[in-house]
Amino acid sequence: MTAYVLRWGPPLCTLVCLGLMTLIVLNRDLSFIQADAASLQSFKMLFISLLLEALPFILLGVLVSSLLQVFVSDRTIQRLAPKHPIGGVLFGSLLGLLFPLCECGMIPVVRRLIRKGMPAYIGIVFILAGPILNPIVYASTYMAFRSQPEMAYARMGLAFVVTITIGLLLWRYMKASPLRQAQPALHHAHPHSSPAHSHTHMVHRKAQRGKLASALAHTSDEFFEMGKYLLFGALLTAAIQVSVSREAMLGLGEQPLVSSLFMMGFAFLLSLCSTSDAFVASSFSGSFQPGALLAFLVFGPMIDLKNTLMLLSVFRVKIVLWLIALTLVLVLAGAYVANRFYFS
Repeated sequence: MTAYVLRWGPPLCTLVCLGLMTLIVLNRDLSFIQADAASLQSFKMLFISLLLEALPFILLGVLVSSLLQVFVSDRTIQRLAPKHPIGGVLFGSLLGLLFPLCECGMIPVVRRLIRKGMPAYIGIVFILAGPILNPIVYASTYMAFRSQPEMAYARMGLAFVVTITIGLLLWRYMKASPLRQAQPALHHAHPHSSPAHSHTHMVHRKAQRGKLASALAHTSDEFFEMGKYLLFGALLTAAIQVSVSREAMLGLGEQPLVSSLFMMGFAFLLSLCSTSDAFVASSFSGSFQPGALLAFLVFGPMIDLKNTLMLLSVFRVKIVLWLIALTLVLVLAGAYVANRFYFS
């Protein structure tokens, strides 16, 4: 059943999304949807903003993925990946310092790296840590909490601890390939210069053009493959954001565990970009305790509705469910400890 939903659900919802986008662009009447005008306007704005926010990162991610496929050999990836598990987990956690992509752009890159020989636990750690442990997110969090800079330090620290723990658990217990399709991706044919003609400049130029054409073909294929899941996620996320009332949340802020769970669920549904979610979290600082805000800031970029759908398109369902469960438990525990001892 799950396989059919993942196979046919996103394409069908993509058609619905494209229809809605066409009506929005043409400024046509959407009154056939039973909702008030303000909600429809909010839905349109949220839907388009989510797409505009994530599409550049997906395009960048699939472009990097395609360049890795064509120009970087499997042997190079296997040589660069640390062999020791602790070194591998640290490498995956801190890779976001060099490549500050959001999770939308990381998923196709990580899939390519795993298929080319990178240990799967390193790639998954990069997906979890990269959206938080990078200089752009640190700067935005520090600016959003100017009067409470310890929130930025706590966000980086908790994210680092969570990803290190999950990485070591994956290294210890994940034996099979986590990819939905374990076989290597099909390579597009592209010419290589033979040793007998390697000295000829024209042959070399043709080979480079062939590789570039192959990279562009990979980019096109992966962009449309990942884009349908983004459209599906953006549609659901915009609908949920419109239907959730902020007033309904204010009575939950006094209970540490309940408020943290609520804010984690809220972050999952909102699916905000990690470069902007700190400003949303800071708007709730008067209603929720710091631990709940920390849970929002750490759990959301790691696991949200949009990237869960994209993860399910790449990884096996069992692996994704374990990732969600581990991240939820570790972030909840870390936020509770931080609220009790760090922010007090």
